[in-house]
Amino acid sequence: MKRQKRKATPKRKQGPCSGAQTTPQAAPRKKLRSRRDLLQNIGFGVLGIGVVGGSGWYLAGSVHASILERDFSRLGNGIPTVVQVHDPHCPQCRDLQREVCKALSELDDAEIQYLVADIRQPEGRAFAAENGVGHVTVLLFDGSGTRRGVMVGQNSSDVLLNEFRNLIRRSASG
Repeated sequence: MKRQKRKATPKRKQGPCSGAQTTPQAAPRKKLRSRRDLLQNIGFGVLGIGVVGGSGWYLAGSVHASILERDFSRLGNGIPTVVQVHDPHCPQCRDLQREVCKALSELDDAEIQYLVADIRQPEGRAFAAENGVGHVTVLLFDGSGTRRGVMVGQNSSDVLLNEFRNLIRRSASG
């Protein structure tokens, strides 16, 4: 039977002699990575940058759209406008907002614009009070900013789409 070789145990370094000066020890060197590891880490980095960048782009677009939806100075700019008086904590308001957005998706953005009067914000509360309406309400304005209709309560996207088309038609004719 063959004898197995034993691993040689590393010899212990002897400490510096008394009276000798100590030299600062260099930091241990990191193991050099292979090209595959380097490329894999670069890939993960690019993926991470893409995720962070994409998230930032989406959030910036979302914030920009939210700001535009609450800009009442756009009312009366020549484009018919739908204004939803909205309470974000109200389930009926959220359902109505889904139906309004579904109806508006059938129309061109240049034909009609959408604004939200959030009654939890001072501007939205003032707008609702000025028009004498509560939440779960859709107000229809022509291009000159004149109120042409009020829809109170829950409505389906088909009914809303029909009203929006009528508003566009009336605004175009005069």
